[in-house]
Amino acid sequence: MADSAPLTPTYVGAMISSSAASALSPTTPKVPRALLTPSWFAAVMGTGIVANAAAGLPRQFPGLRTAATVVWVAAVVLLILLAVSYLRQRALRSHAADPVVAQFFGAPPMALLTVGAGVLLLGRRVIGLDAALAADRVLWSLGTALGLATACTVPYLMVTRHRFAPDAAFGGWLMPVVPPMVAAATGPLLVPHTPAGQPRLALLLACYAMLGLGLVAALLVLAMLYGRLVHHDAPTGAMVPTVWIGLGALGQAVTALGALAAAAPSTLPALYARGTEVFALLGGILVWGFALLWLALATALTARTIRAGLPFAPTWWSFIFPFGALVTATSTLAARTGSDLFVWPTVAFYVLLVLAWLIVAGRSLHHLVTTIPSRVPAPA
Repeated sequence: MADSAPLTPTYVGAMISSSAASALSPTTPKVPRALLTPSWFAAVMGTGIVANAAAGLPRQFPGLRTAATVVWVAAVVLLILLAVSYLRQRALRSHAADPVVAQFFGAPPMALLTVGAGVLLLGRRVIGLDAALAADRVLWSLGTALGLATACTVPYLMVTRHRFAPDAAFGGWLMPVVPPMVAAATGPLLVPHTPAGQPRLALLLACYAMLGLGLVAALLVLAMLYGRLVHHDAPTGAMVPTVWIGLGALGQAVTALGALAAAAPSTLPALYARGTEVFALLGGILVWGFALLWLALATALTARTIRAGLPFAPTWWSFIFPFGALVTATSTLAARTGSDLFVWPTVAFYVLLVLAWLIVAGRSLHHLVTTIPSRVPAPA
């Protein structure tokens, strides 16, 4: 994530870490001056998932849903502001040319999908069901289309145009391939409101296909990221929070499995619907276990970096959405099993999520107020 300084490859790499900068080719074209990069949409993702996760908690508390609705409205406003500001820059091509910035093209579609899910989970109390359905259909369709385009285009650019050093892999490489999984996790909300028959069946099966696309691609990237961690120096500085993105990919897979299984009985024959329930439970628990391993690794690396000094950077938003995905994943398993093994960890995780969101949001506002204006060029 970047501010208003020139977004040369060296500068963008420095915002993540010096080791990321060394991974970029010296022949990479310079990126023109721009205030925002796509990675700022992670703030919408993080804010949105704080709201959405509250709606599915296995234990509800007085005022929680109202507070979550307020947070969702904040995510809507932030999405509009960022979208308008980013489009006015007309920096799409220059950002696509940067090997680091291009990875975060996955953030805008996930922001759309997260806010869209919140419309049905929370916004329907404010604008009504019909308006909420119309809004979510638009946001989900747009976010899904952009997410699929990102999942195909960014890897193609990585193969054909970008050049990377052996230690270049970092958590941001997951960003382009995760959006289809977010679409698969949020699409089932629309299944009951889709006409029965072929339209509803097509939507459900498309969500399963996107889950497979994103999950397999994410596992490939996680393998590359683990290899980079083992064979090269441990990440430092602002690059460390991006390790948490792996947790988000795994959490979204568990959430999607549960949401699809809940939607299947109205669409698939009974035999296959029962199969989706088994798959959601057993497969979800297996992936959740791996997610806890990744959580332990990411937490240890973060604690190690905090002791050495963890400078604030907008990459801190990489803590929020991934941890929120762990909350929704654990909540999904709690609803499916009723086990205290998942119920109370969900509540504890959510409390930690809110605290982390408050810290990161506060530091981000301070960063914007104190840093961005000082780097905006003065009028001629």
